[in-house]
Amino acid sequence: MLIKNFYLILVGAGLLSTQIASSAQVLESNKFALADRYIIGGEGGWDLLTFDAKHHRLFVSRSTHVQVIDTNSKKMIEDIPGTEGVHGIALAEELNVGFTSNGKSNSVTVFDLTTLKVIDTIKISGLNPDVILYEPTSKHLFVFNGHSSNATVIDATSHKEIATIALSGKPELAVSDDAGKVFVNIENKNEIVVIDSGTNTILKTYPIGSGEEPTGLAIDKKNHRLFSVCGNKKMVILDSETGKIIAEVAIGSSPDSAEFDANLGIAFSSNGDGTVTIIKEQDPDHFLVSQNVITQKGARTMAYDAENHRAYLVTAAFGKTPPATKEQPKPRPVIIPNTFEVLVVSLKH
Repeated sequence: MLIKNFYLILVGAGLLSTQIASSAQVLESNKFALADRYIIGGEGGWDLLTFDAKHHRLFVSRSTHVQVIDTNSKKMIEDIPGTEGVHGIALAEELNVGFTSNGKSNSVTVFDLTTLKVIDTIKISGLNPDVILYEPTSKHLFVFNGHSSNATVIDATSHKEIATIALSGKPELAVSDDAGKVFVNIENKNEIVVIDSGTNTILKTYPIGSGEEPTGLAIDKKNHRLFSVCGNKKMVILDSETGKIIAEVAIGSSPDSAEFDANLGIAFSSNGDGTVTIIKEQDPDHFLVSQNVITQKGARTMAYDAENHRAYLVTAAFGKTPPATKEQPKPRPVIIPNTFEVLVVSLKH
């Protein structure tokens, strides 16, 4: 009996060693690195990015305009004007149109995805439109408004506002499961709201545990997992169907975007401290940090090219921070002109 038990212990230890070695090989084979960077220049700050896989284009919000960059040539090919206070860009490929959320003018700009020319401007009832999301099953456009704490719903084919959804607090990033549900982080309530895109109603609300000030949000559609990145340096991972918290992992500080690579089973958090945290999904219930890739301070928004396993980030060089004033109690450092650039974090080969 002792010999048999000792044999079983050895076999068990061998299996465990094999599993550990296998996990290590998976992590090692999925190493990412800062692979490229190129200057784009131009005026204005920046916010969210969107990648168009079909045309290999990166859309970058720049305060009053949207720069469109060909990621093959690394050159700016168009500048979409008239987007005052632009925050986000959403694409509806089957309709061949894109949309921008314009925070200062309380409007949405509609542009043609082929010509990149503006074709319509939609005035909305929401205040300070920020994150914008196109949901393909309903063909509804969701515009999340920071100052009015609600979501404006637009029919993406007619360009008409059709509903308003009251939210519990300030909305941040949102994702769709492409099956009719939309998920949005509520930054000042530490929760995720689940919206039925067909009826434009709230289905559920998920608390995010010890996560604070959630911003970026990504989704694993196959395994029903949400990845919410939070201001207290945590990524909270939830079951998208039940809201159950599956795991919490450490990330960098000042995160603003999250992405998920379904083919590699890897989640990303882009952090303002100059890092991208990469989390491996070992299985739907187990996650671990595999890397913290060094990028550059301020590179906290991100778009992802899933086909080529490339994360695009943007930042610039900064000068001194001006003194605080009553009008601007939390001033940002001055952006040095013509230093705005694209960073590319990609899979090593």
